[in-house]
Amino acid sequence: MEDTQITLIQDSFAKVVPIADTAAEIFYADLFETAPEVKPYFDGTDMKDQGTKLMTTLGVVVNGLRDLDKIVPVAQQLAVKHVDYGVKAEDYAKVGASLLRTLEKGLGDGFTPDVKDAWTVAYTTLAGVMTEAAYG
Repeated sequence: MEDTQITLIQDSFAKVVPIADTAAEIFYADLFETAPEVKPYFDGTDMKDQGTKLMTTLGVVVNGLRDLDKIVPVAQQLAVKHVDYGVKAEDYAKVGASLLRTLEKGLGDGFTPDVKDAWTVAYTTLAGVMTEAAYG
């Protein structure tokens, strides 16, 4: 990733942090609407708690983009753990699409083409690492 892309991601995520709970609600509503087949992964899950975990994890990743050597092993472990929940490799694209739509809704005019491209590169890269670790 380019340094300018990392800056765009970090700056845009800083605008999401104050609305983290709402962003998590938007994300899961979008995910369950567009990919209802993933909803069973969350049976019995407190979705408010899950939303907090999502936003915390995103924050760790976003803040660590300049030090991928620390993020990648954690992401790989998380991916392996998600296999136990029934997550499939093709689910990563669904999650990525929901993430982008959530950012678009949450950031409004701040979700420029450059911001979208930066998030797409970051997510695609991380999802690739995670799917390789989980399904190799």
